[in-house]
Amino acid sequence: MRLYATSSGLAREDRTGMLAILDLPYPDVGALLRGPGIEAARTAPVLREQPIDATILRSPVARPGKVLIVGLNYGSHATEALEMLAALGKSDVTLPKEPNLQVAAGSAVTGPTDPIVLPRVAGDHVDYEAEVAVVIGTVAREVTIDRAWSHVAGLTAVNDVSARDIQRRAMTGDPTASIGVAKSFDTFKPLGPCLVTADEFSETPDLAVRTRVNGTVRQDDRTTGFIHAIPELIAYLSRYQTLEPGDVICTGTPRGAGVFTDSYLRAGDLVEVDIEGIGVLANRVVRA
Repeated sequence: MRLYATSSGLAREDRTGMLAILDLPYPDVGALLRGPGIEAARTAPVLREQPIDATILRSPVARPGKVLIVGLNYGSHATEALEMLAALGKSDVTLPKEPNLQVAAGSAVTGPTDPIVLPRVAGDHVDYEAEVAVVIGTVAREVTIDRAWSHVAGLTAVNDVSARDIQRRAMTGDPTASIGVAKSFDTFKPLGPCLVTADEFSETPDLAVRTRVNGTVRQDDRTTGFIHAIPELIAYLSRYQTLEPGDVICTGTPRGAGVFTDSYLRAGDLVEVDIEGIGVLANRVVRA
């Protein structure tokens, strides 16, 4: 099932290209998950149908309680990150054996076609990161790997936009900088365009993950490149905090982010994050 948050309310894609606006009092999927749960959308009465192309789409989860970001979770990206750290004099750094975790603000989430705003304090070093996002459906605390997938409501796409100058300062020991802050600016987490429910995927999905900037492919990989699979991430994260309905886990990005080629985002750029089986985020970059 594909669920959308729209300007007209929650919607289900019963026919390709057409949205069934549901008779439900919840503005987004996150609110639904914190209420009766995902199954309510399967049986909800339909108010009307309208074309997706004629509908304003919102983020499927408007304000996650937590946005948990897993770094270095593709072998391809981990290799290029270690190379960069070595160039910064950190040649003794090795890959962590456990997932690398950062936390971003829920207020950073924005819609699938909303603009990405370059902040004044980091406008020259803003970067894209295409990722598959996991949306938690039911409370998970200290779950086992074999039970972890049962807590997933579905998957969506996310662009884990980052202010690399602030992130670099944090990684080189500057106590005034934080990786979480670098990823928490308003509009830095475009999410959507829909939530595809967990029953549409295996627990270890094989999905293409791509980024295009102004039509040029910058990232192109598959989720089979994960170092830590989704159930492993959920089990690990749930040891340290309770995962709640509507929480979002960003599962990592592959090789090709702009920081490694000094190709940062500029005002006017169109950034497209394309996740196979889910859809495309298309966000224009604008000045503050």
